[in-house]
Amino acid sequence: MAKLRVLVLAGVLGAVVFSASPASAEPVRPAAVTVTVAHAPVALVPAQTQPPGPVLDPAQTDKANTEKTKNKLIAGVVAVALLGIVIWGRRVRSKKAKSS
Repeated sequence: MAKLRVLVLAGVLGAVVFSASPASAEPVRPAAVTVTVAHAPVALVPAQTQPPGPVLDPAQTDKANTEKTKNKLIAGVVAVALLGIVIWGRRVRSKKAKSS
């Protein structure tokens, strides 16, 4: 029974540690791809006047990532505390059952 408690506790802590993403993680960048064409030259397409997507502010992104990490850590600590309460309660109940 003690081994089971240790394994459950280690599993919960491992899940909390590995599921919380660090705020300073860098995104994976794809490798550059070069294409060569051996055909006649093609007319160039005019450049776009608008950016193709939304502009993200790195400061807001970092702030959001830190808040998300903080929330995950708080939820993990609460989960571990509740697991501890359950294990402690079962231990107390089993000791009462053995004594009577």
